[in-house]
Amino acid sequence: MNGADAVVGASGMGALDMNEKKRKLVGYLGELAAISPLGYTVGLHIRFASPLYFKSTYPQAWQELYTSNNYALRDPLVFWGISQTGVTRWSRIALPDPFDVLPQAHAHGMRYGVLAACGKVTSRSIVGVTRSDREFDDAEVATVDRVAKALHEVAEAPEALSASMIDALRLLNDGYRRSAAAASLGISEGVLDARLTSAQDRLGAQNTDEALRMAKEYRLI
Repeated sequence: MNGADAVVGASGMGALDMNEKKRKLVGYLGELAAISPLGYTVGLHIRFASPLYFKSTYPQAWQELYTSNNYALRDPLVFWGISQTGVTRWSRIALPDPFDVLPQAHAHGMRYGVLAACGKVTSRSIVGVTRSDREFDDAEVATVDRVAKALHEVAEAPEALSASMIDALRLLNDGYRRSAAAASLGISEGVLDARLTSAQDRLGAQNTDEALRMAKEYRLI
């Protein structure tokens, strides 16, 4: 599993203490980096083929090839991660690979790897690590499994916003001033402010600007 090296939703980590969640996220990614000389890939809470959070440190040349060929739709590792729960070495995945995704990965030095998957089918998290020199040992496999579950938990999205909260945020995101947004919704500015405050509380945001950013990252607006 791979794609462009990007982070989606890194600032939106739930309704609890944001700095603590970010600290945990960085720590867990550091654990993956420590055992994967050729990099790791993390896709958290994948919904409708799009993850809430994504980051890859796989070799750049592989990422570019993977993205240009849209291998995410053809990768047996992705198929395993979507359909299975648990952790396994790449060498134990015996799924069809008609596009030779894994042999091409091997040509980029990614000969050994571990894949972990967890979460509901409607919100899957998949974590992969790779190296060129040897199979991952049992302790390293266990680390990937533990970290994947921890990342899935720390990146859990906040409780869904109400339709009225989403409408208020969407208008501000579209560039409406508060007075114009309130008029468009047929409510007073005071009611609009109350909806925005409720959205901030639900998202764990410090202000309206942060609530807007998080709502976009969570694909709520």
